Amino acid sequence: MPVRNVSIAAHSGVGKTTLTEALLHTSGAVSRMGRVEDGSTVSDHTDAEKAHAFSVSTGVVTLNHGGTTLTLLDTPGFADFVREIRGGIRAADATLIVVSAVSGVEVGTERVWATADRFNMPRLIAVNMMDRDRADFYAVLADIRATLQGPSVATHLPIGSGGTFTGIVDLLTRRAHTPDGESAAPASMTELIEEYRAPLIDAIVETDDALVERYLNEEAISDDDLHAAYLRAVHAGTLYPVMPISAAREIGIRPLLNALITGVRSARERGPLMGTDGQTREPTPDAPFSARVWRTVMDPYVGRIAYIRVWSGTLKPGQALRNTTHGADLKPAHLYTLHGNALTEVPELTAGMIGALTKLGDLHTGDTLADPAHPITYDPLVLPDPVVTRAIHPYSRQDDDKLTPALTKLLEEDPTLHFQRHPETGDLLLSGMGELHLDIAVEKLAALGVNVTTSTPRIPYRETIRAASAAQGKHKKQSGGHGQYGDVHLKIEPTTEPYEFTSAVVGGTIPTKYIPSIEKGVQDALARGTLAGYPVQNVKVTVTHGSHHDVDSSDIAFRTAGALAFRNAMQGARPALLEPVLQLRVRAPAQYTGDLISDLQTRRARVQGMDPEGTVITLTAVVPQSELQTYSADLRSLTAGRGAFSIKPHGYQEAPAHIVEKVIAQRQRETANA
Repeated sequence: MPVRNVSIAAHSGVGKTTLTEALLHTSGAVSRMGRVEDGSTVSDHTDAEKAHAFSVSTGVVTLNHGGTTLTLLDTPGFADFVREIRGGIRAADATLIVVSAVSGVEVGTERVWATADRFNMPRLIAVNMMDRDRADFYAVLADIRATLQGPSVATHLPIGSGGTFTGIVDLLTRRAHTPDGESAAPASMTELIEEYRAPLIDAIVETDDALVERYLNEEAISDDDLHAAYLRAVHAGTLYPVMPISAAREIGIRPLLNALITGVRSARERGPLMGTDGQTREPTPDAPFSARVWRTVMDPYVGRIAYIRVWSGTLKPGQALRNTTHGADLKPAHLYTLHGNALTEVPELTAGMIGALTKLGDLHTGDTLADPAHPITYDPLVLPDPVVTRAIHPYSRQDDDKLTPALTKLLEEDPTLHFQRHPETGDLLLSGMGELHLDIAVEKLAALGVNVTTSTPRIPYRETIRAASAAQGKHKKQSGGHGQYGDVHLKIEPTTEPYEFTSAVVGGTIPTKYIPSIEKGVQDALARGTLAGYPVQNVKVTVTHGSHHDVDSSDIAFRTAGALAFRNAMQGARPALLEPVLQLRVRAPAQYTGDLISDLQTRRARVQGMDPEGTVITLTAVVPQSELQTYSADLRSLTAGRGAFSIKPHGYQEAPAHIVEKVIAQRQRETANA
């Protein structure tokens, strides 16, 4: 049976999942439509999706229509779930972009459009919610053509809008499609149909050189020729059809379903896929087997489930495979196709199919599977670095004990989540693509039996010195028997190196064997500075002289003296507080440039560059980490959700006096409450 794979992508809240339900119902795959609000849809089946009434993962559903198997990949609308969006779009052969008939093109629309561009996806555009008040297909069509780059053209027109929306008219056939069936187009729309049919025909003709020549020679072009050229253009991605629908009322759904079956390229039409070494694989069942893992989930009952897209060949149960990304061999005992949360075991998976493998340990998102006799590796899925971090705190000792295995499962499932224990603050840090992403991650931890709270991470400040200083540290203790004696004089001075230690002792005033103990004492003091108790860096320490006792001197005595001498020297070296700074890269529409720069100035940022690119600008700045704790939400507000950013460490800089006062006061409160 022929196979078509289509990802459905959009801004959040425009009805992707409802549209998926309408397509299933129209095809007869379900007896009645589920509702997002009720948690009864096929594709939104996880506990988080039912609780929040929006998609957080890519749901896979399958239907049969007209002798063709159509697999729909319902991707999330929120950009926080970028791994799901990119994985779902790349695993398909075409993308259905859904746009609101009321709101038009939104920031999420632009993002998924750019992702479809990145993967060279042919596209269809459905203008949904035509039954809503203030729905305006023609305004949205103009918005699409002005905002989304590419040859978008209306192929259908709405019959009415809002409460009077009753059907759509096919511009090529001039036939009307309503829930009651197909009929002649309303006579009242004749002029409007011809007005919009002309640019459609022009757009189709421009995609075919033979038709262009016939058009210029004023030869007649039949409707059949036009339709054939239209399908070729849509398959090739040189024409993007736009059609109005109402998923909730199932108006226009059957014509859309037919368009997805006939207007979407098959896997074979994609042509050969190239590996990282230049090898290619033909997308046919008789080619050597290859597939890519585009998603992994940890199911509480089944275990690890790897969602795969078969690019070439045929896979049968027990067949030997190689994970060419990691070099591991495996033999899947069972093969499955997917429909919501249901796995259906099948005897084989062939080129073009989307399926699942279970209970195979070392499989991760982006891995390539191949015939060991014909290995190939495909490009991994490129994902952005996290931009939001929270500190997590287990409720109880039991939660703490279960945290590591639960986080391991979470991170295996979602590579856009990162976790670390900060080496200086000791905070357990969970990082992700946004506040919503982390909220869902915390809920998933709870579902795994681990309850945590979250807070803003502590800033890993450092201390340094601005002047040279010398001091003595003398540790002398006598309490009967052997005492303790260590006497150290040292000098400290600023340096560009993180830390330097030398000895300039002459004459044996301090035996050489005690010099390492002195350095250990200095390092003890370095770990806890004198200003606010933060680690000290960029200091050169030179032991100049001292004294010892033949009986009472020891390693511990000189270690204690070394620490004391360093702390004393710090007092006269004009200590300073250093704050971590990050390099920030912001990409947003150029119209927000002034607001972005003004905002960065309030964050004590140093703007390093502005790089305009068409209607978009990229700003680069160095910003203190403490000023970016809420930047994800703030940027969303500043740019109406159209901005994106990335951050990376950029070192340390001296903190201003008002920050120093605040940090010292906070440190004192923490110490008092400890």
